[in-house]
Amino acid sequence: MSTSRIPDAPGRSPMDAAPNRGAPQGTRDATSVGGLDRGAPRVSRDATSDGGLGGRPEPPNKAIDLVSIRGAGSDDAASICTIYNQGIDDRLATLETERRTADERRAWLAARGPRHPVFVAEANGAIVGWASLNVFNPRPAYDHVADLSVYVERAWRGRGIGRRLLSHLVDVGPGFGYHKLVLTAFPFNAPGMALYERLGFRAVGIYREQGLLDGRWVDVIIMERLLA
Repeated sequence: MSTSRIPDAPGRSPMDAAPNRGAPQGTRDATSVGGLDRGAPRVSRDATSDGGLGGRPEPPNKAIDLVSIRGAGSDDAASICTIYNQGIDDRLATLETERRTADERRAWLAARGPRHPVFVAEANGAIVGWASLNVFNPRPAYDHVADLSVYVERAWRGRGIGRRLLSHLVDVGPGFGYHKLVLTAFPFNAPGMALYERLGFRAVGIYREQGLLDGRWVDVIIMERLLA
């Protein structure tokens, strides 16, 4: 869950067994992966645009075999924007409520430093997911910890794209000087939680009633993984 902060959601501690407090009403079965993004610049709703994916491919049965991961560039801003806005609308992956524009995402990409890359998952020429390593804390003592975000296009969720993207972040993290990855997620996002557990993230704790989303208080789980 995207930029508020995004620690991952791994193994369940006793506090994880607590009821899923504050799941937004009308929440669909959780199918979106992503860190809770914090601190992203805001834009007003009437200025937003989805920046569509254009002719996105229908996910085949063995979609994962067709997917490649590469670094994102400014030309990917519209697709990244579309997928992020889906995550915002679905209320499964972020406490963000204000949708983005392609121009805002392009500026977001341009402002990132070399240790905070964005990656995209591509299938048949279309972007079907994205992931990023983000600043955890500006203090030098935290230079070796990165926050992360993972978002998958709706039609491609549940097909291994999130796993590929998250695995990529784990693999490349040490090369960017990171010793640990952290994320935050909604405890009611069951697929996301299961993915974080499978990839070795462990639950650190839960912020109770951390955010007010659509008039309901929601909990946020904090997760971490040490890198090799």
